[in-house]
Amino acid sequence: MIEVKHLTKQFGNHLAVNDVSFTAEKGEIIGFLGPNGAGKSTTMRMITGFFPPTAGTVVIGGCDISTQSIAAKKKMGYLPENAPVYPDMTVSGYLDFCAEIRGFSGARKRNRVAETLEHCFLTNVRNQAVHTLSKGYKQRVCFAQSILHDPEYLVLDEPTDGLDPNQKHEVRLMIREMSASKAIIFSTHILDEVDAICSRAMIISEGTIVTDDTPEGLRRRSAFHGSIVLSVHGTAPDGWENSFVELDYVAKVSVLETDGDLSTLRIFPTDPSVPVAERVIAYAGQKGLTLSSVFVEKGRLDDVFRDITTGNRLNP
Repeated sequence: MIEVKHLTKQFGNHLAVNDVSFTAEKGEIIGFLGPNGAGKSTTMRMITGFFPPTAGTVVIGGCDISTQSIAAKKKMGYLPENAPVYPDMTVSGYLDFCAEIRGFSGARKRNRVAETLEHCFLTNVRNQAVHTLSKGYKQRVCFAQSILHDPEYLVLDEPTDGLDPNQKHEVRLMIREMSASKAIIFSTHILDEVDAICSRAMIISEGTIVTDDTPEGLRRRSAFHGSIVLSVHGTAPDGWENSFVELDYVAKVSVLETDGDLSTLRIFPTDPSVPVAERVIAYAGQKGLTLSSVFVEKGRLDDVFRDITTGNRLNP
């Protein structure tokens, strides 16, 4: 596993990372989230040995990054922020160079480079100089070097940055496939990405881990989790706000939109963990209401993220 133990990083008077601890085991994909300047990249640089910590340490597969740096780095693949690559090298030349650094030679090196080019969809640009590539392709080249040696542990700093939707989908599939035998930590600003591939999500704010939960667990923290959105034809004599509140499992009703005789309502249950959509639909039928659509809100990660990192909870 990756064991992060009380990591702290001080730049002069600025405390960038403050006593961060967590573990990442094989089979896990951990999404590392936080606003700009929260300490995400600094933490990842310390995990990979790029920055020495002011205090604390990281153990990679039993090897301490501070005292057994080479052994730890052999086990790890790292995609840094902004995907730095040598611009004058060709794609295959760059990966050949990286493979040699990683200890590959001869036919084994050639095979490994060829497999990685194919795996990362880079075969068609293998002979191009890196500086002639688009941002998305440069990102893929840097991603390729991080997985070239089939590492046990992957640390990826915004791996889908600059990619088009199809490329993002491809990279997400690769990350999911690799997670069966690896521990993967990656930072992202894309909350949908957390939902799509992460088993855990950690949020860092002002240098401190403030949340470590599953994506589903984060959704449950949303003020909208479990609420039911109904589109209803007709009118309510006492107003829609009072139309369902007589039910003991309904806490509140709010009108989101009205267009002619079609109104869209949000119904908040008294207990968001208890599904009540079917009971609401049945009640609407008893009242002779015509429903156009029904939607149960899972919760909004963007609202939860803002709430956790700013303390300004969105009122439903």
